[in-house]
Amino acid sequence: MTRRRRPDARQLRALVPGLGLYLLVCGPPALAFPSLAATHPWATAAAFPLLAVSVLLHRRRPLTALALPVAPSLVISLDLFTVAYCAALAVFGYLAGARMSRARPALWFFSAVAAGGLPLAAVVGRTVWPWFSLLLTLLLNVMLPWLLGRYRRQYAALARTGWQLAERMEREQRAVADRTRLRERARIAGDMHDSLGHDLALIALRAGALEVDPRLDADRQAAAGELRAAAGTATERLRDIIGVLRTDDEGAPRAPADASVARLVDRARTSGMTVDLEQPDDTGTTPLPAMTGPALHRVVQESLTNAAKHAPGAAVRVRIGRAGGQLRVAVTNAAPPDGPAAAPVSGGSGLVGLDERVRLAGGTLRAGPTPEGGFTVSARLPTTGALLPESVRLPEPTASERELAQAQHKVQRRLRQMVTVPLALLAALVVLSSTFHLVSPSWTVLERERYAVLRPGAGRSGVESFLPFFALDAPPDGTPPPPHDWTCRYYSVRAGSDDAYQLCFTDDRLIRKRVVHRRDR
Repeated sequence: MTRRRRPDARQLRALVPGLGLYLLVCGPPALAFPSLAATHPWATAAAFPLLAVSVLLHRRRPLTALALPVAPSLVISLDLFTVAYCAALAVFGYLAGARMSRARPALWFFSAVAAGGLPLAAVVGRTVWPWFSLLLTLLLNVMLPWLLGRYRRQYAALARTGWQLAERMEREQRAVADRTRLRERARIAGDMHDSLGHDLALIALRAGALEVDPRLDADRQAAAGELRAAAGTATERLRDIIGVLRTDDEGAPRAPADASVARLVDRARTSGMTVDLEQPDDTGTTPLPAMTGPALHRVVQESLTNAAKHAPGAAVRVRIGRAGGQLRVAVTNAAPPDGPAAAPVSGGSGLVGLDERVRLAGGTLRAGPTPEGGFTVSARLPTTGALLPESVRLPEPTASERELAQAQHKVQRRLRQMVTVPLALLAALVVLSSTFHLVSPSWTVLERERYAVLRPGAGRSGVESFLPFFALDAPPDGTPPPPHDWTCRYYSVRAGSDDAYQLCFTDDRLIRKRVVHRRDR
């Protein structure tokens, strides 16, 4: 024999909310059953099994759970508002709004109930006024809780998006910190490459001068040649290693340790280069923007390095000046002297990186050969706060920020809908009912000739052939109620009159006909 598994504590805890919901929605039918048992016993008694099914379906089929109480509500009253089902309609309307991801099925359901209520009220009640009450009940007792549920769902989605964004921002902050450290290391490596490459170029230049010095013997000249070749090899290896560390999104470099152009030129002169420097006296003392100073140093350094590589022994002229709020620098080397020279080591990326640095500083760079066979590098740099170049764009919102903005927009839109939609529908209902109130009296007028033909004792089917399709929704004020086993209808004597014809039926026969008058209470 197999032993039955007892439900564990988790399953019992899952049953408690459903049981509580069932007791909540079944309370009003239990209280209203004594008063409705005489007129609608089956519709009232059906509340208990129907609401049990709704409780079971409200998670997977929330719209079906909402639709089940609607049918017995219409059976009890064409107004849709009943004491037995009003709480169930509000509760399941809220749950449908909170659990449904799409609003269109619910809107189609509300439209179907509203459209179906009109012919139902016209055929069964022979009046349209219950339909207006149905629309009002549908709006306030069903749609408004549904909108509250929709708003609660969107607000919960916004809260989840906010927590997800916070977690994502923490991960992104850690990633940004890691990238910042790596980028800073790459910048340091780049500055090392620029500085060491410049020094190695000067060493190679000195070794090349010793290699051709006639005052040295052949062994020393060969040693100087080996030193020049070793310096070139070291430069190439340094370029390869540092090139791996460079990143595409590398920002502006750090300012070099020695940002003085005059000292840079002096070091080149002591290495054997012929360099002529022309600059204003206040160039080294006047403060420059944070990006302009390093860019100026880098332009001069790279130009002297290229001159030492490609035109050893050629004279170099460095000119720095100010004009029109700009700092202009030009480095021009003459044509290299005739004679054998070793092939320079070049990676082809020096001018590209130099152009990027000048561009980030807000300036422009030009480089090219001169008509005399030399080479010139010129740059224009701003002396005041530089504007961002056109290619630099402001950062666009991230995916997380866009997702959070969309969730906030949905919640705000849902809140506006929760306020404006019921008000707009209520205003439309008031206008429609007012228009119908002005037009409908002419539809309920029973002509005097037809009224005179009617005789007590006649069959109901024969009497109805003489009656208008629509009847008054209520008798004139002060009319005494008929006996409980009588069914009475009221028709207007004439449009705008306070008098009405009263026709009462019992056992499908006309039992009484008379004119009733309005009585002030």
